[in-house]
Amino acid sequence: MGNFTKLDEEFICENCGNIVPILGYTSRDHCNHCLYSKHVDINPGDRAEECQGKLIPTAVKNDAKKGYVIIYRCEKCGAIRKNVAAKDDNMKLIIKLSSNPF
Repeated sequence: MGNFTKLDEEFICENCGNIVPILGYTSRDHCNHCLYSKHVDINPGDRAEECQGKLIPTAVKNDAKKGYVIIYRCEKCGAIRKNVAAKDDNMKLIIKLSSNPF
């Protein structure tokens, strides 16, 4: 696993169309409205992944150190990825996803 590259930038969510603001304390890696992400990184922040598929949020697990961790499945290649939930994420969706088996 390579080093984390901090890349905190505003973007428009390809799933719901909302503007997703910068996070400010770490890199933003998913939409805070619908929780979707995009398969763009091989190592966090490098934007070197060729797949570019949508990462569909499928479950949430609670990690004692990291808090909520969103589990994703890429709709294009099937890869499984994980992202730590952000402070401004849609809590209703996180709670809903937490009932899904991981």
